[in-house]
Amino acid sequence: MLTKADSSTTPDVARITRPAPLVLRGATIFAGDALTVLRRLPSESVRCIVTSPPYWGLRDYGYDEQIGLEATLSQFLHRLVAVFAESKRVLTDDGTLWLNIGDGYTSGNRGWRAPDKKNPARAMDVRPDTPEGLKPKDLIGVPWRLAFALQEDGWYLRSDVVWNKPNAMPESVKDRPARSHEYLFMLSKSERYFYDWRAVREPADGGGLRNRRSVWHVNTKPFAGAHFATFPPDLIRPCILASTEPGDYVLDPFFGSGTVGITCQEENRQYVGIELNPDYVALAALRLQGQNSNVIKIAAT
Repeated sequence: MLTKADSSTTPDVARITRPAPLVLRGATIFAGDALTVLRRLPSESVRCIVTSPPYWGLRDYGYDEQIGLEATLSQFLHRLVAVFAESKRVLTDDGTLWLNIGDGYTSGNRGWRAPDKKNPARAMDVRPDTPEGLKPKDLIGVPWRLAFALQEDGWYLRSDVVWNKPNAMPESVKDRPARSHEYLFMLSKSERYFYDWRAVREPADGGGLRNRRSVWHVNTKPFAGAHFATFPPDLIRPCILASTEPGDYVLDPFFGSGTVGITCQEENRQYVGIELNPDYVALAALRLQGQNSNVIKIAAT
């Protein structure tokens, strides 16, 4: 908000003030732009962030202000760094960020992508040009570029989890292996943070339990009526269990159809979801109200 300073002292100076913080009263969905809403959330109010932002140049969600269709890769990375910088302020000092981000290949400056019989949603009318320094058919390396950008911005990069998809969508390519994995990065705000390793132990080969390892085998699980991509609950449940205690708040600034909220309900955690697209807000609210959730929809201004 821009306000005029006292004319008796500094008549030509305007100052920028931050809007009053929103108050969190139970599980909440905010309808609005992620960065705009984050700027109004109270500092150190959530214990954990679990999210999957839109991937660059891979999906058109049909909204003018969406992240993911920036003209250049650097613009995309800068926007996400800004979102997560504000997220860091909202995170408790002992909190963690779990970030899922997918990769893609250069377009070869072809401004469209054809549909695929097995995956019609991949068709696009607009695609960003090939980033400077890369060649046609290059794997872009978006996940690691973003992880390093966040590390440079002050986050502690603690783990790269490989999400192996046993039921991955088939690819028709014949000149490289078909991709069947994505990355899930664990980052922390501080050098020391809350991590309950016992809560996420996994079966050991010889019996008993062991510390969870960094390759997670999780099937994709499409949700009828949702947008193109949804989080599998089995992927995000370990993140929530390891990084929070019952009653803690979990933030997803790209809430989509609300799977983080559903998982929080199942694990006795509160959630804060932010979603730009009103259709997805309505879908998430419908899913969560069906579980007797205290859902409050607030439009950011």
